[in-house]
Amino acid sequence: MSDTTPATRASSYQKRIQFTKRPDTVFEALSTPGGVAGWWVPANGSAAEGGTLSLTFPPGPATMYVETALPPSRAVWTVSTCDFLPDWVGTQIIFTLSPSPAGGTTLDFRHHGLTEELECYGQCRQGWDYYLPSLVAYVETGTGRPGPRP
Repeated sequence: MSDTTPATRASSYQKRIQFTKRPDTVFEALSTPGGVAGWWVPANGSAAEGGTLSLTFPPGPATMYVETALPPSRAVWTVSTCDFLPDWVGTQIIFTLSPSPAGGTTLDFRHHGLTEELECYGQCRQGWDYYLPSLVAYVETGTGRPGPRP
């Protein structure tokens, strides 16, 4: 799935977030199952390029294929399975990190394919609006606000 299609790019869920920590510290929260579990949901498997992350949400499991893991600048996950949100299958979760002028990190986050046309868009937008600040809290303080454990 290409992440440069103009029409989809404009309508996919996107957020820009600032961190005081350096990109390598932010990338650590995206590149290990323990890091992902610290801000999102329980995770196991591998967040290395070519790996598969298995996530445990309260309604059921989901798997992400790790398309790209380029420290400390980019991680791309393609949703392989998600029984409780079938609209997610085939979408991509993209984290692009760059150093900020103040010495921290800018994260450009995009859930490519998560568009307003999907039935789950409102629920998923609310989820990301909760979990992305949890990622910031986890990176900045070591304690995120991960979701409930099943």
